[in-house]
Amino acid sequence: MDQCQKELEKIEAIMSRADFWQKDQDEISRLSQQRGLLRDRIDLWQKLHKETEEAGILAEMALEENDKSTLKEVEKDITRLQEKIKGLELQSLLGDPDDKRNAIVAINAGAGGTEAQDWVEMLFRMLARWCEKKGMEVRVIDYLAGDEAGIKNVTFSVTGPYAYGYLKSEHGIHRMVRISPFDATKRRHTSFASISVLPEADKDIKIEIDDKDLRIDTYRASGPGGQHVNKTSSAVRITHLPTGIVVQCQNEKSQHRNKEMAMKVLKARLYELEKKKLERKKQDMHQSQKEIAWGSQIRSYVFNPYRMVKDHRTNVEVGDVDKVMDGDIDIFIDAYLREKPQN
Repeated sequence: MDQCQKELEKIEAIMSRADFWQKDQDEISRLSQQRGLLRDRIDLWQKLHKETEEAGILAEMALEENDKSTLKEVEKDITRLQEKIKGLELQSLLGDPDDKRNAIVAINAGAGGTEAQDWVEMLFRMLARWCEKKGMEVRVIDYLAGDEAGIKNVTFSVTGPYAYGYLKSEHGIHRMVRISPFDATKRRHTSFASISVLPEADKDIKIEIDDKDLRIDTYRASGPGGQHVNKTSSAVRITHLPTGIVVQCQNEKSQHRNKEMAMKVLKARLYELEKKKLERKKQDMHQSQKEIAWGSQIRSYVFNPYRMVKDHRTNVEVGDVDKVMDGDIDIFIDAYLREKPQN
């Protein structure tokens, strides 16, 4: 908690400056949100510490008096406190500087045709439901519908405390096995989709982008977005010529907003690329992924012949597939963060 206290004092010192409210609104919002999060964490830690001490004293008294009824109540309190402490402990694992940032998530169909595109839509709903339960905001940046069903690829931002820190556990290949509803012979199919998770580059991170290094193309939007779609060339595609990175956005109503969102994604990818270089890795996150196919998956979702979700990195298994697909993925996030080496 000492580290949290130091971070809180640092943020409050910044916010107490006379020029603070003249800063960019996104920066004000980010620091205010972070201050609130740190205050809540410190208050919760102090509350749990006090309740744990009180439960210990009550347990000693109950043992001395052989008060079984009170001991049962204390046992319930201890179980409740253990769960809350476990959650607080998990937050302490989010120590990487990027963990506190918002996230940019892309889901792409791999091997499996229409079935894989349906799988992308299912994964998108799973993550969106998780975000909803956590009070995080999801905003679609780019969307390409499948030929017959589902989604070929979708890119969206997730705004909320430690969005990247939690969602980085989902980065990788996800495999589904089921009887395909698109197969008239009712055969079992295996499908794949990749989830890429990037930390959003905040405005305090300087990413230098020269205008001459960009090729900006506009086109008519083709995805969902209201009556403006297809009427004007509002969709924007930006190519960063030195790296070959291509980003696009078509879900905003104006070309200006689409360009703004596309630049946000580009900055996130360039930021990630620079991180890789510092780590002596010369490929960006998308290039470093294995082929979206058999043998490279981080997690398998089996709907038939049995029902189970298994994370291959942590060996965590869950039998309630429907619950997982409704966004209940905390068990996988928890195991990943506890097993992943911390900086």
